[in-house]
Amino acid sequence: MKIICIGRNYTDHIAELSSERPENPVVFMKPDSAILLKKHPFIIPDFSEDVHHEVEVIVRINKLGKHIDRKFAHKYYDEIGLGIDFTARDLQQKLKEKGLPWEKAKSFDGAAVIGEFLPKSDFNDLSDINFRLENNGEVVQKANTSLMLWDIDALIEYISKYFTLKIGDIIFTGTPSGVARVQTEDVLTGFIEDKQLFSVKVK
Repeated sequence: MKIICIGRNYTDHIAELSSERPENPVVFMKPDSAILLKKHPFIIPDFSEDVHHEVEVIVRINKLGKHIDRKFAHKYYDEIGLGIDFTARDLQQKLKEKGLPWEKAKSFDGAAVIGEFLPKSDFNDLSDINFRLENNGEVVQKANTSLMLWDIDALIEYISKYFTLKIGDIIFTGTPSGVARVQTEDVLTGFIEDKQLFSVKVK
C-alpha cells in the first residue's frame, strides 16, 4: 500500500505558512514505513527541533482504479478516517529553499498516524464533516471538509491520472490551519464529529 498526501488544500493553512495557492493539488508520498504503529508513541526525531502536527481527514481505497472520473470516484472508497501528517518544519523549510524534495521532512519513520475508520454511510454529506485535533485536551486544529479547495472525489480523479490506486492505499486530504510544534509529553487526540479516532503520546 502507499500513502498519498495532499498539501495546501485549505486556504487558511496556505495563509499561515505564507505559501502560494496552487493551481492543482500538491501531491507527495509517504512510504508504509512512515506509519506509526498502533499504541506506539510518536518519538520526536533527533534531526528536527520543530516537528508540527497536521491533522487530516483520510480515505482508504477499496478498489483498483486508474483515470477515475470524478462522478465515479465515490465508488472507490467506503470509509472515512482521521490521521496526522507529522512534518519536520525546520527541515522542510531548508529543503524548500534549495528546491529539493520534502521526503526527509514528511516521510520519516512514524510520520503518519492512521486512526480508526468510520463507514462512509455514517455521514449524510461528505462535504460537511467536522473534525478536530486536541493537544492535552485543548482544541488546536478544527475545520470542516467544506473548506477543502478540492474535495475527496476531485482528489481521487486528479491522483488517479498519475498513479494507479490500489486496494488499501490511503489518501491524506490536507490540513487546516493551527499546525504547531509538538513537545514531549503532549497527547494528541483526533475526532471526527464527536467520535475519537486516535490518541497519540509524544516522546
